[in-house]
Amino acid sequence: MKKILIHPSYFPSISHFVAIAQADLVTFEMEDHFQKQTNRNRMYIYSPNGIQLLNIPIKHSIEAHQKIKEVRLETAFDWQKQHFKSLEAAYRTSPFFEYFEDDIRIIFEKKHSFLMDLNLETMALVSKCLGLEFDYNETAEYFHEVTDKVDNRGLVNGKKDRSQFDPYTQVFGDKHGYLNNLSILDLLFNEGRYALDYLKKQTL
Repeated sequence: MKKILIHPSYFPSISHFVAIAQADLVTFEMEDHFQKQTNRNRMYIYSPNGIQLLNIPIKHSIEAHQKIKEVRLETAFDWQKQHFKSLEAAYRTSPFFEYFEDDIRIIFEKKHSFLMDLNLETMALVSKCLGLEFDYNETAEYFHEVTDKVDNRGLVNGKKDRSQFDPYTQVFGDKHGYLNNLSILDLLFNEGRYALDYLKKQTL
């Protein structure tokens, strides 16, 4: 039985879902501290101009070390509208955008207070779109090292994630070439229900 430990993140990278699709039990890390410059509050998509970062603004805490589950979203900016417009510009012409558009749009019309709630909802939504069912639980305390499961928490540090995956057809691939390990939305909009087979065949 393969058990993994992983961070919930915002429409996670493909590597996250490769790990999840090949696991028997997924444990979500809920007790760590928030770290800037990670995919906890950002995703990368394939825009007409190449790779594009979509970042969620958060309310900064006075505390130096704030637990991830306590991080609140900044509501002074209409980032949801901006992010969905960026997704439309990037994927409107992809094979499966219209098929999943109404499901995805709901996320950007809701007002979440906490980053963790948003992240868990994006992951549940994508799993449903993929047709991916998995058992999961959540951590009750933080352990720096784990021995009873595969530690995939490092995948949330996008710049350090060196995963390489098989190329698939991307909307602007003829313009900028294949971009590896973007948000799971890139795979979903380009491959649709074939995406789950793709995830199961990749290696981390």
